[in-house]
Amino acid sequence: MPPNPRIAFLASAAPGAQEALAALVERHGTCPVQEADVICSLGGDGFMLQTLHRHGGLGKPVYGMKLGTVGFLMNHYRAEGLLERLAAAEPAILRPLEMVAQTESGSTVGSLAYNEVSLLRQTRQAAHIRIDLNGQQRLDELICDGVMVATPAGSTAYNFSAHGPILPLGSQTIALTPIAAFRPRRWRGAILKAETEVRFEVLDPYKRPVSVTADSHETRDVVEVVIRESRDRTVTLLFDPEHNLEERILSEQFVV
Repeated sequence: MPPNPRIAFLASAAPGAQEALAALVERHGTCPVQEADVICSLGGDGFMLQTLHRHGGLGKPVYGMKLGTVGFLMNHYRAEGLLERLAAAEPAILRPLEMVAQTESGSTVGSLAYNEVSLLRQTRQAAHIRIDLNGQQRLDELICDGVMVATPAGSTAYNFSAHGPILPLGSQTIALTPIAAFRPRRWRGAILKAETEVRFEVLDPYKRPVSVTADSHETRDVVEVVIRESRDRTVTLLFDPEHNLEERILSEQFVV
């Protein structure tokens, strides 16, 4: 990071984030994202994910400051000392999931997910889903409200709320977690190697339709979803040393 980095400030539409944006731009100036040395994202985790989806392909490090309701991926907001904080920040390398979905209409939809890819029933009737790992059938029929695959960075979010495991950052694993499984009743999911290809086949999709969501991008009426960790896409998040992501994920496992 250069001593006087070019910063691209981005903010959510929340009033507090917009006020912080104005104050920081007045103090430091701003520049287009394409010309920046670092992106500063102001908002909550949802806005951080939007930032990564829109600009992650540029390879710019992203430093987030919390000005929203949830901020697991963000640092605390302070208007002063930003240059010093950027100079001292520690990087966390995230590798997203790649999702490819086939729909009933025959279309193919692809998307990235930095937190998780989740399949969810669209109607009152439970979803019936078959699960293959690396081309081998592992579960012939999961009857459930849904099922998800989560990254380590996303394992403390929706995945943890669904009683999935918290995964250490850098563990090269992903979590396969059912959502309200009815059959098999005792199945609690699995921890998989990150390179595992996970294939979901929706059984009886006309009577029991299913949607898939990659972070916040939803596709409805899917019949098949294939998920694998990206081999060539990474993003770098920057964290204050006392607030680094690896420590936060570890600490989350000791909250009682």
